[in-house]
Amino acid sequence: MSRTMPGDRRSARRSAQNDASRLDAERRRLEAERAERKPVKARKVHTTEHITAGGRPEGRTHSPVMVLLVLVSTLGILVYGQFLLNPANRGDLLPYTMVIVAEAVVVIQALLAMWTILSGGADPRDFDFHNTQDTLYDEVGIDRLGIRDQPHLWPMLVDGERKIIDVFITVYGEEIAKIEATLTAAIALQGEHRTWILDDGKSDEVRDLAARHNARYVRRLTNHGAKAGNVNHALALAKGDYYAIFDADFVPKPEFLHETVPFFIDEKVAFVQTPQAYGNLASLVSRGAGYMQAVFYKFIQPGRNRFNAAFCVGTNVIFRRAAIDDIGGMVTDSKSEDVWTSLHLHEAGWRSIYIPLTLAVGDAPETIEAYSKQQLRWASGGFEILFQHNPLSPKRTLTMDQRLQYMVTATNYLTGIAPLLLLLVPPMEIFFDLRPMNLTISLGQWILYYCSFYLMQILLAFYTLGSFRYEVLMLATVSFPIYVKAFWNVMTGKDVGWHVTGGKNVQKSPFNFIIPQVLFFVFLALTSVVAIYRDMQNGVWTLATFWNLLNTGILLSFLIVASREAKEIRKANKLAANGDLVVSANLDQATPKHITTTPTRTQISRPAPRTPEEVALLAASIEETLPREQILATRTGRRSATADERVAS
Repeated sequence: MSRTMPGDRRSARRSAQNDASRLDAERRRLEAERAERKPVKARKVHTTEHITAGGRPEGRTHSPVMVLLVLVSTLGILVYGQFLLNPANRGDLLPYTMVIVAEAVVVIQALLAMWTILSGGADPRDFDFHNTQDTLYDEVGIDRLGIRDQPHLWPMLVDGERKIIDVFITVYGEEIAKIEATLTAAIALQGEHRTWILDDGKSDEVRDLAARHNARYVRRLTNHGAKAGNVNHALALAKGDYYAIFDADFVPKPEFLHETVPFFIDEKVAFVQTPQAYGNLASLVSRGAGYMQAVFYKFIQPGRNRFNAAFCVGTNVIFRRAAIDDIGGMVTDSKSEDVWTSLHLHEAGWRSIYIPLTLAVGDAPETIEAYSKQQLRWASGGFEILFQHNPLSPKRTLTMDQRLQYMVTATNYLTGIAPLLLLLVPPMEIFFDLRPMNLTISLGQWILYYCSFYLMQILLAFYTLGSFRYEVLMLATVSFPIYVKAFWNVMTGKDVGWHVTGGKNVQKSPFNFIIPQVLFFVFLALTSVVAIYRDMQNGVWTLATFWNLLNTGILLSFLIVASREAKEIRKANKLAANGDLVVSANLDQATPKHITTTPTRTQISRPAPRTPEEVALLAASIEETLPREQILATRTGRRSATADERVAS
């Protein structure tokens, strides 16, 4: 039996005391440095400082002028409705019925929109939000790990618990440059998170891009379920508490997580949605498509907060993982997975939050093809709710306010079909002498009542967007074939393939997608000639002629836009044929031809192993949670092992 000499025991005690003294001295030094160092707190973003494409500050939308305009617009709607419904003003049955049906859809939607706007105004950021935001980062851990200058690594706490956040970038054949811009911004988001590229385009180029940026990469075997299926597949791999979704062309701002995660202090919050803002408003199509959404994101969505009916729009959103698990995942039965998932969450009793802060900027559709496919997908999703999941059905577990709001969503695109009926009214008078209103009504009287409704809508849009936007009027008038097609597809059960907005598709002539508009223009142009000849013969200029000329002019301006776009496409295709420009393949539910693919199997790529410095930092964070005696024993053992290694070498 070995014996320990008294001298050895004293030497061991002195060594332990020296180790403890050194640890105490090091601790005092770190505390002194921390006291001298001025902590860099996360930059707070004030809700009134962000600017949207509309050109006006976000946040407090209920200014006195705004409320006055809404009230006067509502009064104008009621006056115009009374004028139309007055039996004394009724004209011939067929055109009168067409006007009543079209205007009833528009008037009802406008009234409900006014109600929603006036219901908003309350800031969803309450005391709990601000308190959570003030304590969102583990300041002690940040200093201990020495990552004060690396905000993307700051541990995030909600109710004192460290949370894991996944950031998904959904990819389906978009341009590499756009994907890289979004990926770089997503990695740099303030707050600790894991960035994933979910590639349904099966691109080796995208895979290599993820590897270069040290991001996770996932490729599926099939594209079942489109975007929703892509996200659900990723959720089987990513196990974070929350996950954010960004389309490949939406570049998030660094403070996205800082402004959204604190809402999850409320355990009933399922998701937090932010606006879609656009940075490519260079063409008539992109400006029209972008500005058409401005009123919705600035006024309608904030108002829906009041009724717990704000819905997800597919990007720039962050979800609670537990909420999605509660409803069985993202809804894959519709191409508009965003609004359907929101509907199921609300039916399950979850809460949604919308904040009118621009925290990501993306691309509006720049071509007529992209715009047509986007609107077809959105309209199909709305009509699917109307016919397959009617919100007013007693089977729905929604509040009455939620039922009305989702009914507005389901019927919103009927307003896009209304112009079709109104375009046909003037020709009925010109060719068949059938008038919607009584002949005793003068032109001035008609214009007065008509302007009481539409002029106030224009003034409201002017205040919202900062100026009158002809592009919005143009697209709203000429888009009826898209919405008629969506309505018919849903009625007949025809499936619509998934189309990505802003993808690298084969360049096609815009006239392939606007044949109905071309035919209507020819018809209205001929009708205008007949109307002018008739009025010259009669010596009286009629409202029908003016109305028809206006509609013809709007369609003509749209065709001019299409002609310019077609010219640019022919030029691009010519360059591609000469090898000066690469034109990619069609993405219509198929693997893009321009993309190099590997054998079809699910692929997962994760970041490279930790560096020695990262391992050391991780070890330091683990030691913080260990008893002091165990730390001493561990460090002593580590030094002994290191000494033994040196001796052995």
